[in-house]
Amino acid sequence: MYRVRVRSVPPVVLALRRFPNPRLTGIGAGLFASLTMFVLACVDRLLFDSSELVYGLLFLPVSALTALWVRPADLVTAPISVPIAFAVGVFPISGGSEGFGGQVMGLVTALAVHAGWLYGGTLVAGVIATVRKVRLMRARRRYVLAQGRGPAGERAPRAAAAASPSAAKPVRAGAGSAGTAGAAARRPQRP
Repeated sequence: MYRVRVRSVPPVVLALRRFPNPRLTGIGAGLFASLTMFVLACVDRLLFDSSELVYGLLFLPVSALTALWVRPADLVTAPISVPIAFAVGVFPISGGSEGFGGQVMGLVTALAVHAGWLYGGTLVAGVIATVRKVRLMRARRRYVLAQGRGPAGERAPRAAAAASPSAAKPVRAGAGSAGTAGAAARRPQRP
């Protein structure tokens, strides 16, 4: 009889596995981030009197979730859509004066003042997207190597040598007409 050692999974990992794991498209991730930041900014305006600190702290987890929930094919869109979502969300708390010009100036000022939070959230999304992309590339490489193919998709040299026995035999240059024909066959023909 063999003894099987079962590793227990920490409760934190079990709790994280129960969370939803959606795979959003690039547009879906941008819409998710923009709508979430707009709603959080409205709540910030109502409850915390347009606190920039609260808005910035809420922006960081939204950036992380956007980068985690975007599908692997659209990973590059996460660091692009997060700053757009920040700009959409900062509009309710920008505090501009009356009129269109006053609102635009308030928005530009708020973006300039909160650039640290903007860069921080973009950095969080960029790092998460980069780590996910590297892990995806490593998994793809392991899969290709497990299939017995090289990096470009051709068969491994051992498998190719076993498939054609004539390719495994060395050809000497002075071996008569067969050696000359073999050498001519290997040279590229020019048109």
